[in-house]
Amino acid sequence: MNKRPQILLSNDDGILSPGLWAAARELAKIGFVTVAAPREQHSGAGRSVPAWTDGEVKPTLLSIGDQEWTCYAVGGSPAQAVQYGIFAILKQKPDLVVSGINYGENPATDISLSGTVGAALEAASYGIPALAVSLQLTSEDFLGYSRDTDFSTAAVFTRRFAQLLLTQKMPQDVHVLNVNVPVGATPETPWRTTRLGRHPYFTPFLKEASDPNGIPRIDARRNPHPEDMSDPQTDVHVFNREKLVSVTPLSLDFTSRVDLAELQRSFGKLDE
Repeated sequence: MNKRPQILLSNDDGILSPGLWAAARELAKIGFVTVAAPREQHSGAGRSVPAWTDGEVKPTLLSIGDQEWTCYAVGGSPAQAVQYGIFAILKQKPDLVVSGINYGENPATDISLSGTVGAALEAASYGIPALAVSLQLTSEDFLGYSRDTDFSTAAVFTRRFAQLLLTQKMPQDVHVLNVNVPVGATPETPWRTTRLGRHPYFTPFLKEASDPNGIPRIDARRNPHPEDMSDPQTDVHVFNREKLVSVTPLSLDFTSRVDLAELQRSFGKLDE
């Protein structure tokens, strides 16, 4: 009898996110799912492991579909939720870590800001296959838990790519698959492997407080770069223009792909 794969599921939207529940329901069809997610909203946390978080791991009984699940709310960032999931809850490496399903897309160079991608990268750093899944939104309510958001198609693609990672070994430099599901996709929507857009996808701006005594905050709005929108190889083009599911292989190796000896020669002799 084959042992069911152990799947650790996390996110950056927090333990109460419907996107997390949708992923749990689908992933339970192919493995035993343990949910360890941040206790609070942690969007934009990247792969951070803040020293100020409390690290509390609290079992939480949640109704997911027609089942009650014991999930774990972690007082920490998405990357820390993965750490606690591996070292404190499971006490062993799972066969796969899935992060998502995120409210809002996570493409281009902005992925280094994404807590969704950060959680997957944290898992990959321990040699665990990892998947990050995000759903494009029509609105910019990335921090809400809108019940109008339909995660069902994104959940199907989560299961499909999870199954792929459980059964197929990735090439050496592929540590995470970053999946972006476009608005309006169906389970029959084709998918395509892509590269990251080479420019920021979101533009920061100063948002004045509605309260005269409030403090202005830095917010961001979508502003995809024209070059990324027109390049058919980029994730930005594929899910925005072609309305296909984009699948981008990510590497933990941030080293620039250049000839290092040639780069050193181009620097010349440094001043003493």
